[in-house]
Amino acid sequence: MILDTIGFLELTSISKGIDAVDAMLKIAQVELISAKASCPGKYYIIIAGNVDSVNRSIAEGVRIGSAHMVGQLVLPRISEQVVKGINCTEIPDELNAIGVMEYYSCAGSILAADAAVKAADVKIMAIRLATALAGKSYVVITGDTAACQQAVEAGITAAKEEALLIHKVVISRPRKEVFESLVY
Repeated sequence: MILDTIGFLELTSISKGIDAVDAMLKIAQVELISAKASCPGKYYIIIAGNVDSVNRSIAEGVRIGSAHMVGQLVLPRISEQVVKGINCTEIPDELNAIGVMEYYSCAGSILAADAAVKAADVKIMAIRLATALAGKSYVVITGDTAACQQAVEAGITAAKEEALLIHKVVISRPRKEVFESLVY
C-alpha cells in the first residue's frame, strides 16, 4: 500500500472516536498509525494511505463523529519523517541546534512538521500529540541553526490558518541534557 497521505481526526467523545476509527478502517484501505484517547478526554485518529482512500476514510470518520468533531486534516505528499516522528523520539548522533513549535492543535503540529522538513535541511526529533499535554502538541526539529530557523518559520506559516501557535524557539548548541530530556 502507498502511504503518501495522512489523515487526522480529533473528537471530543472517546466512544464516538472508537466507533469512527472502526468505520474508517472498514470503508477504505488505509493503515492505522494511531488511535487513542488523550487528555482532556479527546480521541485522536491518524491514518495513512493513498489520497483517495484517506479522503474516503476521513469523510466516513467525520460522518460518524459528526457533532463530536473538533478538527480534521488530510495531508497529501507527507514527509516520511512526519509519520516516523509521531510519538517517537530520535536523538541525532551529532548534537546541533533545535527548533520547537508548540500549538493548541495536533493538526497544527502535523502541518508545521511537514512544512518544516520540506523547507530546510532538518530532521524531526519528535512530534508529541496531546498525550499528557492537556490537548496541546509540539514538534522538535534539529539541524544547523539557520536551517532550524528557516524550518520553524515555514512550519509556522503553514499552520497559521489551522492552529494557534503557543510559542516557538530555536536554540543553538543546546546542552546534551536538553536532547536527553526529550526522550520519554
